[in-house]
Amino acid sequence: MKAATNNFDNDLIIGVGGFGNVYKGFINGGTTPVAIKRLNPESQQGVLEFQTGIGILSQLIHIHLVSLIGYCNDNGEMTLVYDFMARGTIRDHLYDGDNPPLPWNQRLQNCIGAARGLRYLHTGTKHVIIHRDVKTTNILLDEKWVAKVSDFGLSKFGPNSSSKTHVSTVVKGSIGYLDPEYYRLQQVTEKSDVYSFGVVLLEVLCARPPILRTVSDKNQVSLSVWGLQCYRNGTLDDIVDPFFKDKINSECLNKYVEVAVGCLNEDGNGRPSIIYCFSHVRICLESVSPWARVICLSLFFLGFSASV
Repeated sequence: MKAATNNFDNDLIIGVGGFGNVYKGFINGGTTPVAIKRLNPESQQGVLEFQTGIGILSQLIHIHLVSLIGYCNDNGEMTLVYDFMARGTIRDHLYDGDNPPLPWNQRLQNCIGAARGLRYLHTGTKHVIIHRDVKTTNILLDEKWVAKVSDFGLSKFGPNSSSKTHVSTVVKGSIGYLDPEYYRLQQVTEKSDVYSFGVVLLEVLCARPPILRTVSDKNQVSLSVWGLQCYRNGTLDDIVDPFFKDKINSECLNKYVEVAVGCLNEDGNGRPSIIYCFSHVRICLESVSPWARVICLSLFFLGFSASV
């Protein structure tokens, strides 16, 4: 790991999280770029996150999930090695950066890709996997702009019997994305991920953080609160990224926001499934891209799992 990162050179740091620093490294004689997450010894969640990440990711292979290549646990040094995502996070392309704004159809494709990854976690494995930390910094983009869900350190397996609908657990997650029902009851379900995905949908539309304490209007501090308010007041244009003012057709905008609002339902049972989210955001994409429907249907009948 030291050789891959030039002895963990600070110039190679590409991210920082609760686990520790993330470095860009090179393996296979310097020919293959990778992302190497190194445990910070002072991290309170580090060791558990390390074990959980290995336990979860070692069972998962999907085009819309970041792949775990390997890990190291040697003499107190803990590192996780992932595929390198050349385009960074979705958030990198929304605000607080030098990247040009992502086109609307690309944002829709990224949301569809993330929903596909979550759909696999919720329905495509032997046991339901609840991510618990869905946010724009945990949705990464590869060289071809394919979105992949990452960071499974807080993930939990769902109920292991049909008689249980939730898992009781200490609340974990990120401010602004956290399911309020999960926070109140300390009971997490896959619908907790759906709530967080709804915040992601608004963030992608508005190009602003989920919590913004610098605004003068306290109703706009929380993106989820502001988004719901604008939806109910019929003032959706107020929250749309200025880059897209009057550029998103009303059918697409209304459908997209309806999905987001459904995800933000205070009652988890009232939220849609991630499958519903995926299919309806895809309808939004089809409404703005004449070729999207053809591509979606072609991939469906061919049985490919690709980002469209």
